[in-house]
Amino acid sequence: MAGMATVLTFSTGKVAAQSRGNFDPEQMRQRMMERYKERLEVTNDDEWKIISDRIEKVMAAQRETRIGGFGFGGPGGRRGGDTAQADAGNNGGRRNRGGAFGGEPNPDAEALQKAIDSKASADELKSKMAKLRENLKDKEAKLSKAQDELRKVLSARQEATAVLMGLLK
Repeated sequence: MAGMATVLTFSTGKVAAQSRGNFDPEQMRQRMMERYKERLEVTNDDEWKIISDRIEKVMAAQRETRIGGFGFGGPGGRRGGDTAQADAGNNGGRRNRGGAFGGEPNPDAEALQKAIDSKASADELKSKMAKLRENLKDKEAKLSKAQDELRKVLSARQEATAVLMGLLK
């Protein structure tokens, strides 16, 4: 029995690792869009074309407003622990935040992280933070505009559903 449990444990871990290795962001995006269509109860293809285009714009704007992608610890995605180990195995403790889900790296966030890493002066840190905050304010304005554009084509019921799905505030 114990041997069988061990085999099952290892084989399940292998299947999970394989499925992570075969991750297809486009396929995941399509499934998300299908769920949005279903939850918003859109049955007309022409209506869906308009709504889905605006959902895509909201999602892109939301990605742009994130500083650190899906990681934690800010733009570098630092996870703590042994710095030498992080440097050796994780690109200096940083993750690639580009791509479908993390958005493009924010140069102002990168500059702030470099200033932190180099133990820059308080004045330099404050300057980098101000620049990043201004950048994020612009991105938040773009997100708000994309959300307003989506809101215009939704019924009250669809808007309420979109709020619960995190597309609208």
